[in-house]
Amino acid sequence: MGLTKQYLRYVASAVFGVIGSQKGNIVFVTLRGEKGRYVAVPACEHVFIWDLRKGEKILILQGLKQEVTCLCPSPDGLHLAVGYEDGSIRIFSLLSGEGNVTFNGHKAAITTLKYDQLGGRLASGSKDTDVIVWDVINESGLYRLKGHKDAITQALFLREKNLLVTSGKDTMVKWWDLDTQHCFKTMVGHRTEVWGLVLVSEEKRLITGASDSELRVWDIAYLQEIEDLEEPDPKKIKGSSPGVQDTLEAEDGTFEMDEAPEDRILSCRKAGSIMREGRDRVVNLAVEKTGRILACHGTDSVLELFCILSKEEIKKKMDKKMKKARKKAKLHSCKGEEEDPEVNVEMSLQDEIQRVTNIKTSAKIKSFDLIHSPQGELKAVFLLQNNLVELYSLNPSLPTPQPVRTSRITIGGHRSDVRTLSFSSDNIAVLSAAADSIKIWNRSTLQCIRTMTCEYALCSFFVPGDRQVVIGTKTGKLQLYDLASGNLLETIDAHDGALWSMSLSPDQRGFVTGGADKSVKFWDFELVKDENSTQKRLSVKQTRTLQLDEDVLCVSYSPNQKLLAVSLLDCTVKIFYVDTLKFFLSLYGHKLPVICMDISYDGALIATGSADRNVKIWGLDFGDCHKSLFAHDDSVMYLQFVPKSHLFFTAGKDHKIKQWDADKFEHIQTLEGHHQEIWCLAVSPSGDYVVSSSHDKSLRLWERTREPLILEEEREMEREAEYEESVAKEDQPAVPGETQGDSYFTGKKTIETVKAAERIMEAIELYREETAKMKEHKDICKAAGKEVPLPTNPILMAYGSISPSAYVLEIFKGIRSSELEESLLVLPFSYVPDILKLFNEFIQLGSDVELICRCLFFLLRIHFGQITSNQMLVPVIEKLRETTISKVSQVRDVIGFNLAGLDYLKRECEAKSEVMFFADATSHLEEKKRKRKKREKLILTLT
Repeated sequence: MGLTKQYLRYVASAVFGVIGSQKGNIVFVTLRGEKGRYVAVPACEHVFIWDLRKGEKILILQGLKQEVTCLCPSPDGLHLAVGYEDGSIRIFSLLSGEGNVTFNGHKAAITTLKYDQLGGRLASGSKDTDVIVWDVINESGLYRLKGHKDAITQALFLREKNLLVTSGKDTMVKWWDLDTQHCFKTMVGHRTEVWGLVLVSEEKRLITGASDSELRVWDIAYLQEIEDLEEPDPKKIKGSSPGVQDTLEAEDGTFEMDEAPEDRILSCRKAGSIMREGRDRVVNLAVEKTGRILACHGTDSVLELFCILSKEEIKKKMDKKMKKARKKAKLHSCKGEEEDPEVNVEMSLQDEIQRVTNIKTSAKIKSFDLIHSPQGELKAVFLLQNNLVELYSLNPSLPTPQPVRTSRITIGGHRSDVRTLSFSSDNIAVLSAAADSIKIWNRSTLQCIRTMTCEYALCSFFVPGDRQVVIGTKTGKLQLYDLASGNLLETIDAHDGALWSMSLSPDQRGFVTGGADKSVKFWDFELVKDENSTQKRLSVKQTRTLQLDEDVLCVSYSPNQKLLAVSLLDCTVKIFYVDTLKFFLSLYGHKLPVICMDISYDGALIATGSADRNVKIWGLDFGDCHKSLFAHDDSVMYLQFVPKSHLFFTAGKDHKIKQWDADKFEHIQTLEGHHQEIWCLAVSPSGDYVVSSSHDKSLRLWERTREPLILEEEREMEREAEYEESVAKEDQPAVPGETQGDSYFTGKKTIETVKAAERIMEAIELYREETAKMKEHKDICKAAGKEVPLPTNPILMAYGSISPSAYVLEIFKGIRSSELEESLLVLPFSYVPDILKLFNEFIQLGSDVELICRCLFFLLRIHFGQITSNQMLVPVIEKLRETTISKVSQVRDVIGFNLAGLDYLKRECEAKSEVMFFADATSHLEEKKRKRKKREKLILTLT
């Protein structure tokens, strides 16, 4: 094999410029024991933790590839559950920032995550219409709840009862009994999608938000409580008592369906509606932890706050109303009448749920979170549509609370998409410019070091010397900025239309601009006298104009400054001589306009990228097309050569950046990471760094490594990645008694579960081989009449010369808890008899009884028919039954003993603290007595 041309690999180095992504939700997190100071926001595939007080990013929870769609902190504040676009869920520790637990069960994006009160279970809802309840402690799925016909929008655990309530885009609200895992009630009182729901008033009320401007309020009555109040009568349970009977038709004529009258656990009755000010759909509806403040917002920039009154407050209100009504009645009644007239006061829903105030943010709200500080202050944090986080605080107990904006995080990103990027000549500074601002970033620290306001920027470059920058805008202006002061030095009207492109001349004395007014203009740098100071300042003056027949989309100088390439709206690229402006070549062949182009360092090649998704490589001497490459699945947006080479990068609207070799016409590598269209990229003058910007608001830095990249290996890796994706998309293994398409189990087949199953199969095969070898070895020893050394398997030696059966146990222990069931499901039945025999051994030894029992019961459940019909397995199953029962009861006894011990310790601690408490109380009493005596003495002396 001949020498292959070696390329160096570029890898993703950092994501910056994004404060918070739109797809997920913002949440308060507890860090270092502080509440209300730190927030977690989704940032493309990562999660950023921001310090609201300092405006700094203090922690990044690293994601893999998929975008984050949902966040939920655990009740103890130590963990954060993160849901992703592909349906996976990861649980991160906020102390270490590591994601140790992964749950794969959903086929589409996660839409809602909620922990139960203790944080032991996690409910996840997805666009695939399923709800899965996960056991966080055991790191496994408990059950899948199917019933909704469209994406789930919210899921809530009830505190007191083992129930779950979910809402979906299918207009339904469903109540699930988690003991039996079935839906016992479906509320159909909504005409449109249910976007949110909350439980308030000690879970006696449910409030739902739909696509209209009313929040519907439902009263919940738990039937056990109703029945306890009445005399026990078996007939009443059937639904004859008025208290239990569900009103089949609510006030607004909507119907409620019940699965079966016997299964009723609670009844829901519509109590009324609260009107919102917003006319559009509810986007988010939430209640803060104490359950007193309810907040909701639509697709606008207003958050509406309501206060839910407690029973005591409602009683006070009623008493006041009664007094007023009685007074009124007394005044109206004739003075001659003796007795009080009858007074009736109705409590309306508006009296129980009162509007507090509205918070108006600076842009459209995407998500929010509330927290009540111990001082009685309410904090509301918002993730806004324009890449911004704002924090407001107000005191809801005041008669007219005024929300105050206490902090905002703005410096770490632009408000709109970045349309142009440039590197400084020393590779250190990066310029990014958007519709309203220019930011200068330090490439090594990724800190924003300058922000300057500008008009809508389309192109930019650093002036030689890196002290000034020039921006070309959508209105055709040239803006010249000084970096040291951050001031706008000058604005020049250069073109009548958009100024699409600029190219710095190789002699660094001037530049050329091309615009939508069909002209190319040449400019020179000059020093002019500054009116404000004695020193001269930089300015530009126009020297020549080249008028053309079509709009100019892109301009580029050749490195020897002899030729100028101009891309026009008629899909051609025209080459002119710079000195005489005479026409030299026309490059035609693209079907749509050329959006971007670049000339190689030696002036031999020009590469053009077009909206027709192709890249063409041309020779600059004769204008011949060397090669046409189908580059991207959508428009090619940007193209740039790597300095001192014939390699170039292209960026496309298909979210990818690709590197190509212009000599061999090879595709070298693809840089994937952006989640939306890529607008532009910039290669550093050294060629070591590439920075790109996208519609997902993020800027990404890619770094050249010293690792050589071999094309054959790269293609092999791509094929492997494709295979792994196809494995996950294959049909799930069939389970007896299940209809196709229905998945009872919570997991899903992934490449990890397939690999785990392969590891089990290999371990069993090794066990079979080794046991056969041992048998042979015994026979050889017998024949020889002496002990012959047995060669040890190298794999077993690596594990510390353990026995083959112990090796199988190690493999089972090594499988992730969340992937265990799914990998056993993939396992062929031929391995099951051996596994059952081994399980019998393990349980007799008492090793990992819980794990082995979990695997055993799962295998028995899925292979029940085959195991029971196999005569060979009858004695094995009999033995297993005996050993399992005895060992499990032993384990249970140990756990029971430990629980009792812990309970005893808890009582001891409480007793000690009570003694302390009583000691405190007596000392307080003595203090009071002393004070009273003093006061009495004072009074005596005064009298």
